[in-house]
Amino acid sequence: MTDAPATGEARQQPGGKGGEGLMVASELTAHAQQLYIEHCASCHEGGVPYAPHSVTFQMQGPEAILVSMVDGVMAPMSTELSYDDKIQLAEFLGGRALGAPAAQAVLMCQEDRRGFDRSKPPALDGWGMTLTSHRFASEPGFSAAEIPSLELKWAFAYPNATRARSQPMVAGGAVFVGGQSGEIYALDFETGCARWIYQAEAEVRSSISIDGWDPDDDTARPRAYFGDFDGWVYAVDAFTGEEIWKSHINDHAVATITGSPRLHRDRLYVPISSTEWASANDPAYECCTFRGAVAAFDTNTGEMLWKTHSIAEAPQLTGETNSAGARQWHPAGAPIWNSPTIDERRNLLYVGTGQAYTSPAADTSNSVLAMDLDTGELKWHWQAEAGDAWTMACFLGLPDNCPEEDGPDLDIGASPILLTLSDGRDVILVGRKSATVYALDPDNKGELLWTTRLGVGGYAGGVHWGMAAEPDVLYAPNADTDFLGTFEEDPVPGLFALDARTGDKLWYAPAPDVCPDHLRPACDPGFSAAVTAMPGAVFAGGFDGHLRAYDSASGELLWDFDTKQTFDTVSGEQAHGGAIESDGPVIANGRVLVNSGYLFGGRLPGNVLLVFGPAEAASD
Repeated sequence: MTDAPATGEARQQPGGKGGEGLMVASELTAHAQQLYIEHCASCHEGGVPYAPHSVTFQMQGPEAILVSMVDGVMAPMSTELSYDDKIQLAEFLGGRALGAPAAQAVLMCQEDRRGFDRSKPPALDGWGMTLTSHRFASEPGFSAAEIPSLELKWAFAYPNATRARSQPMVAGGAVFVGGQSGEIYALDFETGCARWIYQAEAEVRSSISIDGWDPDDDTARPRAYFGDFDGWVYAVDAFTGEEIWKSHINDHAVATITGSPRLHRDRLYVPISSTEWASANDPAYECCTFRGAVAAFDTNTGEMLWKTHSIAEAPQLTGETNSAGARQWHPAGAPIWNSPTIDERRNLLYVGTGQAYTSPAADTSNSVLAMDLDTGELKWHWQAEAGDAWTMACFLGLPDNCPEEDGPDLDIGASPILLTLSDGRDVILVGRKSATVYALDPDNKGELLWTTRLGVGGYAGGVHWGMAAEPDVLYAPNADTDFLGTFEEDPVPGLFALDARTGDKLWYAPAPDVCPDHLRPACDPGFSAAVTAMPGAVFAGGFDGHLRAYDSASGELLWDFDTKQTFDTVSGEQAHGGAIESDGPVIANGRVLVNSGYLFGGRLPGNVLLVFGPAEAASD
């Protein structure tokens, strides 16, 4: 456990007046430390995989810690603590008194930097950078030979954040990105100052999608689209930040948008996931009733045109109750937390699903679903593994609300890639948390073409957030993180290149283990974040905070930058890097952009966006 400073103030204890119930700061610290040892340390020193490690608490802040214990995910585990104990513990772990200032400033642009460049339409197409999710930058703006000279151009501090996971979008000479507190920023591409800020209802963790436009059209008014953690979907003016419409997915009380909505023509396709896997921690919760879904919205009006659930059957009461008396439901689960992939030729979209929440597991869990773009009709599905039902109650050893299968929680979290091979055939490439990659035939309802196993896999990946592809070659990251020490095989973290035609391994670049002992297990060498390719190179970010570039022909390491440090930012504030997770790097207009910091599952927190470019391209 890391030391945290005392609040510096005394606190009135219940039932006492004056000195009788008063504890001085040093006593408060000792009391809070003892509370932590007795009630928290067994989980937060690495004992439970999804529990944030103690090294992350000061970046969370006392407010977030207190909310978690009062009515959040930690409430069931905090029932033995009084409210005042919870306050003391939150302040001790958060490193400051509740309400103490922690805000960071955002530098707004001067008038001469607020204009948008109409000659530069979007350089990407959402999360996958193409409709088919290749994550390949064909025109990066620099060559692979220049990669060793990459240097930091500027850094942006996300205010009051412990994680940075909204993939940047580059358009109009600006960087569009979302923050943990719900802000959407349009940042000047050259300097990082903010041209405008829009406040959403909740955290925006997905990428921003932006209308394309004709560079010669000086009347174009492109819109930016995104979803937030509370299920709201937005369209705002990309040049002003003015809200155009705002709709809701209206699906379930704990439904959320974590995958990036996909913009295609006049529709926005929104993947729907949930936090019900965590709600199941509470034995009194009636588990479970959420089903994953995709919803299509009209981009002009915000009207929902259709919604298709990943499980066709609506959940029903089973007639059983758990030991806490909570009624049980079935079926549920198969969340969708990846960005849809568009197949224009077949008029389909493809998404991957996660595990079931109830037993028996639905046959569309851990599956690829193919939906009609116009109607949402499920045309076919292919299941990677049957019988995977799991909730967080299983990890915590709580029998109530843990399905009898008890895992293994091996979702398809990465967006499927639709790739045209050199011989003209199309394949759908699928990565899974089991550390397995699959190729499916889109012309034969997802018939399995080949399977390649990369490593051991597990709940933290395996192939977690995203792969990259170019003709005939697939680049797949592997995390293989063994938090629990239960692997019976040696882990194989690193980056793989596969022949997309056969699944044969072309090369493997092991992830270097550079984690200091005092940061384990929060620091880990695995590659979980989505990778991004360009001609001649592949960029991969690690749990350990390192951003690395590899030669795409050989796997040779070309460049390595440790983001796990403190940065001076454009606002004059300091920001901190941490784990690179989820969104991975973006390559556009001669720059490499990456978020650093990911406070979830015990990872290293951070709050910084870093922008790199070749040294010879440095601006004044």
